[in-house]
Amino acid sequence: MTGGGGYIGSHVVQYLHRCGREVVVLDDLSGGFRDAVPEGCLVEGNIGDRAVLDRIFAEHEIDAVMNFASFIEVGASTRDPSAYYRNNVGNTLELLDAMVQHGVKHFIFSSTAAIFGDPEYTPIDEAHPKAPINPYGRSKWLIEQILADYEQAYGLKSVCLRYFNAAGADPDGALGERHEPETHLIPLVLQAALGRRDSISIFGTDYPTPDGTCIRDYIHVEDLAQAHWRAFEYLESGASSAAFNLGNGSGFSIREVIDTARRVTGRDFQVVEAERRPGDPPVLVADSS
Repeated sequence: MTGGGGYIGSHVVQYLHRCGREVVVLDDLSGGFRDAVPEGCLVEGNIGDRAVLDRIFAEHEIDAVMNFASFIEVGASTRDPSAYYRNNVGNTLELLDAMVQHGVKHFIFSSTAAIFGDPEYTPIDEAHPKAPINPYGRSKWLIEQILADYEQAYGLKSVCLRYFNAAGADPDGALGERHEPETHLIPLVLQAALGRRDSISIFGTDYPTPDGTCIRDYIHVEDLAQAHWRAFEYLESGASSAAFNLGNGSGFSIREVIDTARRVTGRDFQVVEAERRPGDPPVLVADSS
C-alpha cells in the first residue's frame, strides 16, 4: 500500500489488519505520519523510486497494490500543475511498471469525483462524462485511462474508486483526520469552534446553489476503508476491471456544514466570505446506487 501513513490510507491499513491481511506500507511521510502505521509495516520511500519498489516486490509476496500516494489539493494543483503531474502521474507510472515487471496483476486506485468537472447532472453516476477542470482531477483521470491501456497490453486488472469527500475518523479514536496544514472543511470548522483558529473561510458565495456555497457529498472514512477491502475481494474473485463512485448520495453546502457545527458544539465562530477558488465545481454529489 502506497501512502498508507495518510488519512485514508491509514484507516484502510487498520481495516485490512482487522480482516487478517498482511500489509506492507510504502510512504515517504511527506503527507503521512509514522505513528499512523502499525509497527513493522512501514517502508519509508517514494513510489517513484524504482530501486525501493523492486526491493519490496522481491522481499514480499504482493497480491495487490493499493495506491494512496498522491497530491490532493485542488487549489495547489492550479498553482503548481507540474508537481501534480510529476507525482500523481509520473510516479504512479513507475509503480505500475514495477508491478508489470514483478507479475503483480491487481491494482486498486484512489481516484476522485474531480474527474467529472462541472457536472452535467446530479447525482453523478459512473457513466457521467469525464471533464476535469483542474490539474488534480486531470491527473487522476489520466491514470484511469492509463490503467485501461495497461490492462489491454499487460493484463493488469484494476478497480478505480472515485471518492467524493472523505470525512470522519476511526470510531475507536486510534486514527483521525490529520493534515499539515489542514485543508479539509470539517476539521477546519471544528478547529474554529474549538478556538484553535480565528475564523473559517467560505470560498465563493455566488454559486448556483440554494445558499450560494458549494455542495459536496461526504462519505465516512470507515466506509471508504471497507470499500477498498471489497475492491480487493472483487479482484481476487477474478472479476473484470471496474470503476465505482464512492459517496452517500446526499449533498451538503458549506454553510450547512458550518451551521451544523455551530449547533452541535454550541459555539459560535467567525466566518469570512472570500472569492471563489479556481477549479471548484458548484455541486458534486454521487449516485451511490
